[in-house]
Amino acid sequence: MSRVTGMLETALHVDDVDRSANFYEDLFGFRRMVSNERVCALDVPGPHVLLLFKRGGTLEPLCIEGGIIPPHNSEGHLHFAFSIGRDAVESWVARLAERKIPIESRVRWDLGGESLYFRDPDMHLVELATPGIWPNF
Repeated sequence: MSRVTGMLETALHVDDVDRSANFYEDLFGFRRMVSNERVCALDVPGPHVLLLFKRGGTLEPLCIEGGIIPPHNSEGHLHFAFSIGRDAVESWVARLAERKIPIESRVRWDLGGESLYFRDPDMHLVELATPGIWPNF
């Protein structure tokens, strides 16, 4: 059987691509790989990409040289998580405080992991999670 080898992209729809890209660049140090008024692709450590799409800007198919990207969209406040080391929690608490980003919740999981939850400029719920939140992490 063919197997999936991992998660490559996470996509968020945002009101202002540049504002959101600046937030993720400043807070996490992610590098822009592609950026225009419609989309920004940010390089997340490992083979991972955070895509920031202009809200409503992907409702039509997009023809590119290699084919057609089908339309897609999302509504509401989405959730996703970045993994961090167990020893990095307090430094992230301090980093968020320095940038006046309130921590909405802090959770200690039964398996020994910990999560910090906060919002990005579009009110998406961002989680920083240590090992021990899932049996496979």
